[in-house]
Amino acid sequence: MRVLGAGLLAHGELPALDREIVIARVTARCGCRYEWGVHAAVFAPVVGLTPEQVEATVSGDPAHPAWSVRHRALIAAVDELHDTATVSGDAWAALAGHYPEKQLLELLVLAGWYRTIAYVANGIGLEEESWAAPYPDR
Repeated sequence: MRVLGAGLLAHGELPALDREIVIARVTARCGCRYEWGVHAAVFAPVVGLTPEQVEATVSGDPAHPAWSVRHRALIAAVDELHDTATVSGDAWAALAGHYPEKQLLELLVLAGWYRTIAYVANGIGLEEESWAAPYPDR
């Protein structure tokens, strides 16, 4: 597991900010407090996610004012993937206006990978780290 995860974090094509938005949104939608809290504490500040944006990954919809047009398209696509395991033509077109094809494919792998991580963390009942960001109340 570590090899794929490290590859996505350190060698991916997506901008780091966008990568962390995907990870935070996927883990939030899966209710994975453990992984969401770790990324919110460690990676979000490094890539420039604001506290408002971090909170919006849990409680906001894609139209939340904290997001740029690009990030609204990203979050909408992640939500569609979560809800339907696919991305509609309209959502794909919105993404394609901001990302080249190899980043679009990486986005799909990244979202799927962190859904898998959420399943593992939730399935074994990993407790939140004491140093991690607290999961916002909805």
